Amino acid sequence: MGSYRVRARARRVSISAPGLVGAARGTAPRPPARRGLRAHADRQAAERAPGARALSGPGLRGRRAADAQRPASPRAPWEAPRRVTAHLIFAITVATIGSFQFGYNTGVINAPEMIIKTFLNSTLQARTNEVPSLVLLTTLWSLSVAIFSVGGMAGSFSVGLFVNRFGRRNSMLIAPLRRRNSMLIVNLLAVTGGCLMGFCRLAESFEMLILGRLVIGVFCGLCTGFVPMYIGEVSPTALRGAFGTLNQLGIVVGILVAQIFGLKDILGTEELWPLLLGLTVIPAVIQSAALPFCPESPRFLLINRTEEDRAREILQWLWGTQDVSQEIQEMKDESVRMAQEKRATVLELFRSRNYRQPLVISIMLQLSQQLSGINAVFYYSTGIFHDAGVREPVYATIGAGVVNTLFTVVSVFLVERAGRRTLHIVGLGGMAVCSLLMTVSLLLKDNYNWMSFVCIAAILVFVAFFEIGPGPIPWFIVAELFSQGPRPAAMAVAGCSNWTSNFLVGLLFPSAAHYLGPYVFLVFTVFLVIFLVFTFFKVPETRGRTFEDITRAFEGQVQEAERAEKGPIVEMNSLQPARESSTNV
Repeated sequence: MGSYRVRARARRVSISAPGLVGAARGTAPRPPARRGLRAHADRQAAERAPGARALSGPGLRGRRAADAQRPASPRAPWEAPRRVTAHLIFAITVATIGSFQFGYNTGVINAPEMIIKTFLNSTLQARTNEVPSLVLLTTLWSLSVAIFSVGGMAGSFSVGLFVNRFGRRNSMLIAPLRRRNSMLIVNLLAVTGGCLMGFCRLAESFEMLILGRLVIGVFCGLCTGFVPMYIGEVSPTALRGAFGTLNQLGIVVGILVAQIFGLKDILGTEELWPLLLGLTVIPAVIQSAALPFCPESPRFLLINRTEEDRAREILQWLWGTQDVSQEIQEMKDESVRMAQEKRATVLELFRSRNYRQPLVISIMLQLSQQLSGINAVFYYSTGIFHDAGVREPVYATIGAGVVNTLFTVVSVFLVERAGRRTLHIVGLGGMAVCSLLMTVSLLLKDNYNWMSFVCIAAILVFVAFFEIGPGPIPWFIVAELFSQGPRPAAMAVAGCSNWTSNFLVGLLFPSAAHYLGPYVFLVFTVFLVIFLVFTFFKVPETRGRTFEDITRAFEGQVQEAERAEKGPIVEMNSLQPARESSTNV
């Protein structure tokens, strides 16, 4: 946090302000210097006053004294700060580089499949002077792909342990590694994994390829916890959903970039495929260089380290307003509650009735993402596009990736207007209809040529509905359902659920597709309907609500259930979203 001692003026900047132009030119915005902050606040107060003259000295101090004596009126949740500043955009953009890494390393292995299999074959043959069996080659290739998910499971489950142990303790040898610093440290894993994969061909070692995929998987698993947690804790309540969706946007952009770079005309060649895999080092270096200019999570500073002044400074710097008293008070109330609770571990999440319902919701939402059939759709897409007469089906698959990205952007603007629960229900319902349509069109495409085009349309609409709801929402809503104490452990459990289901789908889907054929989509249709019903009856609407509001609502249900002697629990759907208002994104 040495950058906080830099003697620089912190200016509030909106999207159209000159400060953003400076950021675009490469000048990273710095967090506010601790000295001179009050003068900075004075200038902002003077600028915001309607019809204010340039005030200084005693005149401004008099105005501040008068404002301090005036009783503050309570602010409703929908009146929370909504201005999007360059500082806030910079911090969130840097964080979402971790999401980009996850998406890139998810999609990068697919394009050079045949080339990597040739590399495995030649390497084994050079070592043993024998032609390796097809079973051995298939096993090594499957291990190279699946080991990424195994690393992701290990990394995601370590999120809570990593943050609590390294991010919340001081040591004479190690500086406190907090939310932001945690992302900085784990980038070493990305560099290590990228180097192992990038130099595996030069070293003629398939072991380096497999180990590199494992290490980069651990890194991506950690990122799936760190990034949504950091974004949720630095974003204003009124914009938390929109900014939380940027995590998914980073993922789909990473997948799209991997698809494009994997083309044979770019890096998908026999000579350049190691570079394709090793490019993951570059985003890691960029993020490591930019993270020191990002502020620490204000919630972490106040609730976990009781540094109220620094938390207030950071909120004012990020949100471009001095009116953060209500948010500070909400954090202080949560801090008091945390002091009265036991430390929340993974086991405590499952044991405590207060955490049981939000934990079940978190796990089910993560499963709804992976068991929706999105991976199956992309698996079938190339063959479907080929059967429809597309000369280069790989480009059509990239087109589906573009649709994937565009509708994630649409979700950014819809999530604070329509709400998380509504979008998730709409997304699941639309995907269920498209899944049925794909099953019918795949069965009839041999008899009716035009059915192939119906199937293509169903695929594109399926992808669009996925990115409206099940794609982005499960990642960030977990951070909204839990208070500061159990949040890291909850992110670990939810992330591990996502990675585990992803691994199982990848492991079982090829066999299911072989035996069931087009009927495999009926299995996903059943899952989609189950998740839709669960979301309708169990998932709350968290739009416009503070972390404290949501936590107390769950606790109120538990208390009511206890009073009824373990009777039926009143659902949290009674927690309705705050008043509708426009969002300045």
